[in-house]
Amino acid sequence: MDLETVRKYCLNKKGATESFPFDEDTLVFKVGKMFLLADLVSIPARINLKCDPEIAVELREKFDSVIPGYHMSKKHWNTVILDNSIPDELILKWIDDSYDLIFASLSKKEKERINNLNE
Repeated sequence: MDLETVRKYCLNKKGATESFPFDEDTLVFKVGKMFLLADLVSIPARINLKCDPEIAVELREKFDSVIPGYHMSKKHWNTVILDNSIPDELILKWIDDSYDLIFASLSKKEKERINNLNE
């Protein structure tokens, strides 16, 4: 999977935005709060995803290309190295999970605002 595929997938999520709040090398996708960070300079590319803490550890044990979140809470974030060792379908599912975790943490008012976009 490449970063452009990740970018398009993220931007198709309701209420998702992209920005560079930290520097020009780190692309951030938010739905109210961050759900994915993409390192634009690493080769192979890397993304950080929010994850349930128990599942985060399981994924790190199962996949060599999943490591504790770089510059993030190691308990709640994983870094996924996009080296083609993980099926694209799994990475897309993990993006969905990260988005869903963040969306669930939003206030009722913010959820309603996002759900009413483009209706």
